[in-house]
Amino acid sequence: MRISPELRRKLISVAVVSTALLTAAPASVAVAQEPASRPAAVPAAQTEAAPGVQAERLIVGYKSGASEAKSNKAAAADAATKADKTGEDVDFQRRLGTGAALVELGSDPTRASVSDVVAAYQADPQVAYVVPDRLNKPTAVTPNDTEYSKQWDLFESTAGMNVPAAWDTTTGSGVTVAVIDTGYVAHSDLAANIVGGYDFISDTAVSVDGNGRDSNPADPGDWYNDNECGQGIPASTSSWHGTHVAGTIAAATNNGKGVAGIAYGAKISPVRVLGKCGGYDSDIIDAITWASGGTVSGVPANTNVAKVINMSLGGGGACSSATQSAINGAVNRGTSVVVAAGNENTNASSSSPANCSNVITVAATNRAGSRASYSNYGTVVDISAPGGETRTSTANGILSTLNSGTKTPSSENYTYYQGTSMATPHVAGLAALMKSANSALTPAQIESAIKANARALPGTCSGGCGAGLADAAKTVQAVKGGTSTGTTFSSTTAVAIPDNGAAIESPISVTGRSGNAPSALQVGVDITHTYRGDLVIDLIAPDGSAYRLKAAASDSADNVNTTYTVNASSEVANGTWKLRVQDTAAQDTGTLNGWKLTF
Repeated sequence: MRISPELRRKLISVAVVSTALLTAAPASVAVAQEPASRPAAVPAAQTEAAPGVQAERLIVGYKSGASEAKSNKAAAADAATKADKTGEDVDFQRRLGTGAALVELGSDPTRASVSDVVAAYQADPQVAYVVPDRLNKPTAVTPNDTEYSKQWDLFESTAGMNVPAAWDTTTGSGVTVAVIDTGYVAHSDLAANIVGGYDFISDTAVSVDGNGRDSNPADPGDWYNDNECGQGIPASTSSWHGTHVAGTIAAATNNGKGVAGIAYGAKISPVRVLGKCGGYDSDIIDAITWASGGTVSGVPANTNVAKVINMSLGGGGACSSATQSAINGAVNRGTSVVVAAGNENTNASSSSPANCSNVITVAATNRAGSRASYSNYGTVVDISAPGGETRTSTANGILSTLNSGTKTPSSENYTYYQGTSMATPHVAGLAALMKSANSALTPAQIESAIKANARALPGTCSGGCGAGLADAAKTVQAVKGGTSTGTTFSSTTAVAIPDNGAAIESPISVTGRSGNAPSALQVGVDITHTYRGDLVIDLIAPDGSAYRLKAAASDSADNVNTTYTVNASSEVANGTWKLRVQDTAAQDTGTLNGWKLTF
């Protein structure tokens, strides 16, 4: 398919185009893809306002009471008003599943014209946010499966994820995992576990399959030529990325062939959002909404609602309000969202959706249990899992289902890949095992248990690799048959956080408990702040002992809305606990909306 210069500009001129979260193995297996350089992180306020950002499309979120949030006609009329006001082309395209509007700005807008339109929307009191529609990219047992011995990532004692011992309890039955990725290319070692998905790619230049959205998530290939996806970007063969990810999660097992899946009793719903040169935020937002059981206009209701979403993809910059809204909606519907930290060997705070709230962000480890050389790191990382590293040996990568076609589908095969894209499905598979073992678990409890039951990295990590290396058997055992709810004590009193000022404290009085606090005390925190990297957060026990929950960091994303896990087993449970929050830098303020302790 030939792409016109106008469409090519449209694909590459979106806010930030980041590197793939996948790197293929070398030699005869696959050709390695070297990550391209990426612009530095943009502070959240600038990303939301998008001054000077060049984009062809914008996502406009309206406040809940606005007529434009409920009516296509009203949203279209508002776009026409903004066009009249700015003298620019502003065309309403559709409403996303979150209620936001997607508007197109013409074939080749300038930075100045984009800024004019953004300013017009920002000045509207009915508008909650306006963000660019960015382009994202893919990130690269004792069963009788013939290739199982090569899956060190599942069973090796040094740096494997201790998966086989979890299978004594559960194999993931009853759980659907949505793989939001490049779609699915037919593979006999995976077919038995594939259920209905959807193709959410609306732009035919990206979709390659000749049409827009439809119910067929088949992967036609995502190859591209030199410079087709940006000046200086070399050609690439088709990755079949979504099929590799899906095989790690749920390849058929004990079928006498191929590889074993971590949650081989679970089902995979392939949800296609990535095509030639990547995929847009707007399509990914609708995919998150639909996969988790939300409603998307023009798309049939999902009959295979996922309780786990895997997103081995990402782009640069702060987590946008539009993407965060979709993630929050999914989590509120009871779906865990697992995302890749990124492959740029930099702080994951500059990668989205890795830096979004309410997600489980996964870094990659190598066969020795150290952080893989390419893996992102930092305080936004929640957990690490095997992602492989093929510099010294292809066999040190992650083996999974693939296809031999360099452009279009050919014969099925198995290939070693490396990347945080490969680490992420390990944790998504673990989440499916947990949900199968205890269906009442909430996304927050799944994240908390994964972190609480991780083991220390066998190797080294500089920069921060989360709670450690995920341990499937220990985690599943911890949640098996357990209750999904504990005793919760909370504070809903809002406390202002002064800019670059003294620490504030919010107390919670705990009574009626016996003995000490648990080794996995859950601390839920809800803070509104325009630059969360400024914040230092500590839990203060009744005896005055301080437990650091969050350190200050270069993290430009908004807000802290997450659950931390603290080993407080040395502390008496009853007494007054406090949450201490301090803003350590100038120019941004916030509010502690509330917090809670769950024993």
